[in-house]
Amino acid sequence: MKRLLILGAGTGGTIMANKMRKELSREEWKITLVDKEKTHYYQPGFLFIPFGYYKKEDVIKPKQNFMPAGVEIIYHNIEKIEAGENKILLENGEVITYDILIIATGTRINPEETPGLQGELWHKKIFDFYTVEGALALSNFFKSWEGGELVINVADNPIKCPVAPLEFAFFADAFFTERGMRDKVSITFVTPLSGAFTKPRASKLLGGLLEEKNINLVTDYFLGEVDNDKQVITDFGGREIKFDCLVSIPLHSGAEVIEKSGLGDDFGFVPADKHTLQSKAHENIFVIGDAGNFPTSKAGSVVHFMADILHENLMCYIEGRQFTGKYDGHSNCFIETGHGKGALIDFNYDTEPLPGFYPLPGIGPLGLLKQSRLNHYGKLFFRWIYWHILLRGKEMPIDTEMTMAGKKLD
Repeated sequence: MKRLLILGAGTGGTIMANKMRKELSREEWKITLVDKEKTHYYQPGFLFIPFGYYKKEDVIKPKQNFMPAGVEIIYHNIEKIEAGENKILLENGEVITYDILIIATGTRINPEETPGLQGELWHKKIFDFYTVEGALALSNFFKSWEGGELVINVADNPIKCPVAPLEFAFFADAFFTERGMRDKVSITFVTPLSGAFTKPRASKLLGGLLEEKNINLVTDYFLGEVDNDKQVITDFGGREIKFDCLVSIPLHSGAEVIEKSGLGDDFGFVPADKHTLQSKAHENIFVIGDAGNFPTSKAGSVVHFMADILHENLMCYIEGRQFTGKYDGHSNCFIETGHGKGALIDFNYDTEPLPGFYPLPGIGPLGLLKQSRLNHYGKLFFRWIYWHILLRGKEMPIDTEMTMAGKKLD
C-alpha cells in the first residue's frame, strides 16, 4: 500500500486530508497526518480577542473534529525529514515512510530573535496578538488601561495575514473611541514597508484610513531592539519610538523541523514552484500555504485556493500526467476598518487589488476597495464557513483563479 503523508494539521493540512481521502482508494492509499498539537486555532479570530469581540472558546476546536474517517492521525513532534530516503523521524524514535509528502507546517513567530522583545514587559506592556496567549493577555491589559502611547510595530516581513496589523490599528481607534478615551490614546503604526501596504491602490486606501483616523504612520522602520526600561523601540538606523503599550508583530519563520532537515531557505520556508506547488528539490514533495516561500500573502484564502490546485496536481503526479493545475497567486481578504465596517481586496501575483464588485460582476454583493457594513459581516460570517466548509475540503462558490470580471482598471 502506498502512503500519502501530510505534515501539519493546520488549515492547509486539514483541507488536503479531506480532499485526498475522498479522491484516493483506501485499498491503495494510506493517508497519515502528523501534528504535535491536538487543538485547531481559528487564527483570524485572534484579532477580535483583545477588543472583547471573541473569547478563547470562539477560536479553538479539537483537530479531530475535522478529520475524515480513514485518515491516520499521529500527534507527535517531528524530529527530522529525511527527504532523500522518503521518511520522517519522530521524537520518540518512530520512523514513517512515504511515497508522497505534503508539507503544511505553517509559520511561527520568533519574538526571541529581537533583543529585548521578550523582556520583563512581555505580556505586561508588550504584547503580540498572533498567538491566543498574547491576544488574551492584551485583552486583560486593555480592560484597565488608562491610555498613553499605543505603538503597533511590524518587525519585518513576511508575516501571516499582512493586513492584520492594520486591522488592529483600525479596531483600536474604534475601541477607544467607543469607550470615550480616544483623546487619551495616541496610536502609531510602525512598518518596514514604504507605505501602509505592499500594493499601491490598497496602500492608498489604507494609508488614507490611517490619516482619517488620526493614526500616525512611520515607514521604512526595521526593528533592531526593544528597551524595556526606557519603553522605546529602536530601528537599525537608531530611530527611537516611545511606547506605553507595544503591540508587536514579531519576526516570522518556518517550522523548526524544516530548518533542521535542511529543506528551507534563510527564513525556514520551503522553496517550491509558485505555480505547481511542487518542491524544487524533491519531486515527490509538495508544499502548501505558509510553509512555502511563495511570493504571495501568508493567509487563509491563499491556502484555500492553493488546495484546489494541489489536489489537481497531486492526481496528475499519481497518474503520471503533466501538471494541469497552475496557482496564479490568488488571494483575497476582508479588512476590518472599525465601527462595524470593512473592506475587501482581491488580487494575485500579477494584478494588484482593484475596485469593483465581488464575486459577481456588477452585483457583488461585496464591494472591492471600499468600506461597507456588508464586508464587515462577511468577515464575521467567514468563521462559520471556515469551521463547516473550508476545513472539510468542501466546494465553495468562488473561482480558484482570480478573475477580472467585476473589477475596474480606471
